[in-house]
Amino acid sequence: MTVSDTPSSDTPSIAVDALSVFFGATRLLGPVSFRVAAGETLVIMGETGAGKSLAAQAILGILPKGLRAEGSITINGRRVDTLGPAERSALWGREIATLPQEPWRALDPLMRAGPQVIEAHRYVAGLPPEGARKACARDFETLGLQGAERRLPAALSGGMAQRVAFAAATAGQAPILLADEPTKGLDAERHARVVGLLAQVPEDGGALLVITHEVAVARALGGDIIVLRDGRVIEEGQTRHVLAKPQAPYTRDLLAADPEAWPKSENPTDGAIVLTAKDLAVTRGERVLIEGFDLSLRAGERVAVTGPSGIGKTTLLDTLAGLIAPAQGSVQRAAGLGRHAVQKLYQDPPAAFPPHVSLERSLRDIARLHDVAWDRVTEYLTALNLYPDMLKRRPDAVSGGELQRISVARALTVRPAVLLADEPTSRLDPITQRQTLELLSEITKDQGIAIVLVTHHAAIAENWAHQSITLRAPA
Repeated sequence: MTVSDTPSSDTPSIAVDALSVFFGATRLLGPVSFRVAAGETLVIMGETGAGKSLAAQAILGILPKGLRAEGSITINGRRVDTLGPAERSALWGREIATLPQEPWRALDPLMRAGPQVIEAHRYVAGLPPEGARKACARDFETLGLQGAERRLPAALSGGMAQRVAFAAATAGQAPILLADEPTKGLDAERHARVVGLLAQVPEDGGALLVITHEVAVARALGGDIIVLRDGRVIEEGQTRHVLAKPQAPYTRDLLAADPEAWPKSENPTDGAIVLTAKDLAVTRGERVLIEGFDLSLRAGERVAVTGPSGIGKTTLLDTLAGLIAPAQGSVQRAAGLGRHAVQKLYQDPPAAFPPHVSLERSLRDIARLHDVAWDRVTEYLTALNLYPDMLKRRPDAVSGGELQRISVARALTVRPAVLLADEPTSRLDPITQRQTLELLSEITKDQGIAIVLVTHHAAIAENWAHQSITLRAPA
């Protein structure tokens, strides 16, 4: 079937008709209509900020303050967009499970990982205490999370938090799963494992709605696809047909922007050494994550760091930034570099912005603190395809990809000598990802900024960086 056809089931699991989302009088999404029946898959793809996550938030009734939805939403034959918040939330976990784009928002920061999943098995799925503990243990083994049961969310890597959120979301065995960028931040092995678990949902008779910017995920899941741009549907149909013979120019560009096709970066000119790490050891608690790490980082150089989820990549960046002390060895900056000369781009952008003030207020405060003209800030925003009206919103009212690029603009405003970037494009569609990294390449060259980039994407490490370092667990 095409996504605009009526499915064979008399009662589609999800039916969305003429859905639009507005910020004031500005239409951010829609109108968009689709139906997903039991045993079917729908993939929504599109550029960063196209409205993919807004569709998911509207279905769940959790649009950020200041945004409003129009149109009708039916779940299992019941109109839900007219329900109150309490009635709407009663569906979560039982009739529809959700895996949000930001896993930390789905986890209780004060509760350890294991008990959160156990609680979902007990109070959503209705298992007895011992059954819930056994179910949690199976989940953690399946997802490669053994040993993470006693960790708080803040002690989990992005990929680990994503998998814990997945386990909690699916514990209730709701017949509908809505997954927003479920594979971002995962290494290749765990990426394939999560895609396999998603594919099992329709095979078991459930309905699967997946939002992704990864062509490989869409191709693996199949089903039907909607491609969004600027909040509008530009192409739809069966996934295998659309990906094999895309009709819209944007869809063709999306497929062509795969990092595998990027040209290899030229070697940089020899710049002065700006940061040195010698015989570095990094630990988390009693566990040694990295040892014997050496790095001599030169001005204008781009270094990529790869390795399995949970290996310590984020902790390494925190150590290089001086946020935590190394367990062994030393990190030294070049003489004359001030305390703001090393900036970090965080893997979880929402955690890096004050939640209750507008984005413009946050950026203006940074510009004023560092005596930077506002025009300089807007130049970076424009180069990153961001627009002034967007800054009037709070962080939770823009997409994860938009917030990721705003984070890049904010870091560049400080005029750093070193930029430590933790998965800075993980929430971006392929076209925007390439544009963002090309911009960073130009700035690196023109301003002599050195970049250490953490990425799970081997092709980005190979083609974009001048040097690639793969981290492995100590012997």
